[in-house]
Amino acid sequence: MSDAATAKSVDPSEISNFAAMADEWWDETGKFKPLHKFNPLRIGYIRDTVISHFNLVEEGSAIPLKPLKGLRVLDIGCGGGLLSEPMARMGAEVVAADASQTNIKVASLHAEKSGLSIDYRHTTAEELAASGEQFDVILNMEVIEHVADLEGFAAACCSMVKPGGLMFVATLNRTMKSYALAIIGAEYILRWLPRGTHNWKKFLRPSEVVGLVRQNGLSVKDMTGATYNPLNSTWSLSRDFSVNYMICATRNS
Repeated sequence: MSDAATAKSVDPSEISNFAAMADEWWDETGKFKPLHKFNPLRIGYIRDTVISHFNLVEEGSAIPLKPLKGLRVLDIGCGGGLLSEPMARMGAEVVAADASQTNIKVASLHAEKSGLSIDYRHTTAEELAASGEQFDVILNMEVIEHVADLEGFAAACCSMVKPGGLMFVATLNRTMKSYALAIIGAEYILRWLPRGTHNWKKFLRPSEVVGLVRQNGLSVKDMTGATYNPLNSTWSLSRDFSVNYMICATRNS
């Protein structure tokens, strides 16, 4: 869409950074290696929380292959589709949006090669909200720290959550520890990410994210930290919110 790159929440420099890396989205050893490492934890947390919230699996029963069947999911700021594809495989009807046309092209091609049907759109949260879109689940993962108009972006996303629906927000806390690990460590020392991928000043404290969702009619259902263990190169859920964390909010029906 022609307006996707000019919406208030879109930061052109952020879009350019990720567009330049677009061809590497699915390279597990490339610039998105940290995200590939983090992805299984995100997917598991989303899947388990959604199943529990919507009572999709009877207690004691095995999780079916397509537990999210019947749910409409929005992956906002979808990048190359690292979350969109697992959601589609689990049976969800997925709309995936990104302000970078390059990302959408890469994601669409990969989904086609994978035999998955995903509604990829070059658009923004504001445009989707203005058109009246509604979703059972919104994935707002590692996006909010990259937008220019935080309040407008949050309002648009929250407005698209159906009554009884969920929105997941994953981001980085604004602490000295996050600066040391996510900026100095990841970008300058370990070089997991290109320098300038993150702006520490745009990181959000959990209280700030909670305030944003509450002022837009949602209530917080769950919060969890996510901790990286460099010894075995694995991620785990934790009560440590000092660097990475995820929040799940719901619109009461």
